Amino acid sequence: MSMSPPRPVFLSLLQIRLPIAGLVSVGHRVSGVLMVLGTPLLIWMLARSLSGPVGFAAVRALFAGPVAHILLLLGLWALLHHLLAGVRYLLIDMQVGVDKPAYRTSARTVIVAAPLLALLLLGVLS
Repeated sequence: MSMSPPRPVFLSLLQIRLPIAGLVSVGHRVSGVLMVLGTPLLIWMLARSLSGPVGFAAVRALFAGPVAHILLLLGLWALLHHLLAGVRYLLIDMQVGVDKPAYRTSARTVIVAAPLLALLLLGVLS
Protein backbone atom coordinates (compact mmCIF):
# COMPACT_ATOMS: atom_id res chain seq x y z
CA MET A 1 0.00 0.00 0.00
CA SER A 2 1.39 3.42 -0.94
CA MET A 3 1.60 6.24 1.55
CA SER A 4 0.10 9.13 -0.38
CA PRO A 5 -1.04 12.29 1.37
CA PRO A 6 -4.72 12.35 2.30
CA ARG A 7 -7.04 13.99 -0.15
CA PRO A 8 -8.44 17.36 0.89
CA VAL A 9 -11.89 17.22 2.37
CA PHE A 10 -12.81 20.86 1.73
CA LEU A 11 -11.61 23.04 -1.12
CA SER A 12 -12.13 26.77 -0.89
CA LEU A 13 -12.41 28.26 -4.36
CA LEU A 14 -11.08 31.55 -2.99
CA GLN A 15 -7.84 29.88 -1.91
CA ILE A 16 -7.05 28.12 -5.20
CA ARG A 17 -4.34 30.00 -7.09
CA LEU A 18 -4.57 29.41 -10.82
CA PRO A 19 -1.66 30.11 -13.13
CA ILE A 20 -2.10 33.04 -15.51
CA ALA A 21 -3.07 30.69 -18.36
CA GLY A 22 -5.80 29.24 -16.14
CA LEU A 23 -7.19 32.72 -15.50
CA VAL A 24 -7.35 33.35 -19.26
CA SER A 25 -9.14 30.03 -19.70
CA VAL A 26 -11.73 30.86 -17.03
CA GLY A 27 -12.17 34.34 -18.52
CA HIS A 28 -12.66 32.81 -21.96
CA ARG A 29 -15.47 30.62 -20.66
CA VAL A 30 -17.10 33.45 -18.67
CA SER A 31 -16.92 35.82 -21.65
CA GLY A 32 -18.51 33.18 -23.89
CA VAL A 33 -21.39 32.70 -21.46
CA LEU A 34 -21.88 36.47 -21.16
CA MET A 35 -22.04 36.84 -24.93
CA VAL A 36 -24.56 33.99 -25.28
CA LEU A 37 -26.75 35.42 -22.52
CA GLY A 38 -26.51 38.95 -23.96
CA THR A 39 -27.45 37.99 -27.51
CA PRO A 40 -31.25 38.00 -26.97
CA LEU A 41 -31.03 41.46 -25.42
CA LEU A 42 -29.03 42.74 -28.39
CA ILE A 43 -31.50 41.21 -30.84
CA TRP A 44 -34.41 42.82 -28.96
CA MET A 45 -32.70 46.22 -28.99
CA LEU A 46 -31.96 45.93 -32.71
CA ALA A 47 -35.57 44.99 -33.51
CA ARG A 48 -36.90 47.78 -31.28
CA SER A 49 -34.60 50.39 -32.80
CA LEU A 50 -35.62 49.39 -36.33
CA SER A 51 -39.34 49.50 -35.53
CA GLY A 52 -39.50 53.27 -36.05
CA PRO A 53 -38.45 56.62 -34.62
CA VAL A 54 -40.15 55.96 -31.27
CA GLY A 55 -38.40 52.62 -30.87
CA PHE A 56 -35.07 54.11 -31.85
CA ALA A 57 -35.50 56.90 -29.29
CA ALA A 58 -36.39 54.35 -26.61
CA VAL A 59 -33.27 52.28 -27.29
CA ARG A 60 -31.14 55.40 -27.43
CA ALA A 61 -32.50 56.46 -24.04
CA LEU A 62 -31.40 53.09 -22.63
CA PHE A 63 -27.78 53.96 -23.42
CA ALA A 64 -27.94 57.32 -21.61
CA GLY A 65 -27.47 56.07 -18.05
CA PRO A 66 -24.32 54.99 -16.23
CA VAL A 67 -25.62 51.43 -15.80
CA ALA A 68 -25.79 51.10 -19.57
CA HIS A 69 -22.17 52.23 -19.88
CA ILE A 70 -21.09 49.61 -17.35
CA LEU A 71 -23.03 46.91 -19.20
CA LEU A 72 -21.58 48.09 -22.50
CA LEU A 73 -18.08 47.97 -21.02
CA LEU A 74 -18.73 44.44 -19.74
CA GLY A 75 -20.04 43.37 -23.15
CA LEU A 76 -17.06 44.88 -24.95
CA TRP A 77 -14.69 43.19 -22.51
CA ALA A 78 -16.43 39.85 -23.09
CA LEU A 79 -16.21 40.20 -26.86
CA LEU A 80 -12.58 41.33 -26.87
CA HIS A 81 -11.38 38.84 -24.25
CA HIS A 82 -13.10 35.99 -26.10
CA LEU A 83 -11.60 37.12 -29.41
CA LEU A 84 -8.06 37.60 -28.09
CA ALA A 85 -8.08 34.39 -26.05
CA GLY A 86 -9.50 32.51 -29.05
CA VAL A 87 -6.66 33.76 -31.26
CA ARG A 88 -4.21 32.77 -28.52
CA TYR A 89 -5.66 29.24 -28.39
CA LEU A 90 -5.63 29.00 -32.17
CA LEU A 91 -1.91 29.88 -32.20
CA ILE A 92 -1.23 27.37 -29.43
CA ASP A 93 -3.05 24.70 -31.48
CA MET A 94 -0.68 25.51 -34.35
CA GLN A 95 2.28 25.03 -31.96
CA VAL A 96 3.07 28.76 -31.82
CA GLY A 97 3.88 30.01 -28.34
CA VAL A 98 3.73 26.65 -26.61
CA ASP A 99 6.88 27.06 -24.51
CA LYS A 100 6.58 28.45 -20.98
CA PRO A 101 7.70 32.08 -21.42
CA ALA A 102 5.65 32.56 -24.59
CA TYR A 103 2.38 31.20 -23.24
CA ARG A 104 2.71 33.29 -20.08
CA THR A 105 3.41 36.40 -22.14
CA SER A 106 0.44 35.75 -24.41
CA ALA A 107 -1.80 35.16 -21.39
CA ARG A 108 -0.69 38.44 -19.81
CA THR A 109 -1.27 40.20 -23.11
CA VAL A 110 -4.86 38.94 -23.29
CA ILE A 111 -5.59 39.90 -19.68
CA VAL A 112 -4.22 43.43 -20.15
CA ALA A 113 -5.30 44.14 -23.74
CA ALA A 114 -8.97 43.15 -23.49
CA PRO A 115 -10.02 45.67 -20.81
CA LEU A 116 -7.80 48.39 -22.28
CA LEU A 117 -9.31 47.95 -25.73
CA ALA A 118 -12.81 47.87 -24.20
CA LEU A 119 -12.18 51.15 -22.41
CA LEU A 120 -10.75 52.64 -25.60
CA LEU A 121 -13.78 51.58 -27.63
CA LEU A 122 -16.18 52.78 -24.95
CA GLY A 123 -14.48 56.17 -25.06
CA VAL A 124 -14.85 56.26 -28.83
CA LEU A 125 -18.47 55.12 -28.74
CA SER A 126 -19.73 57.50 -26.07
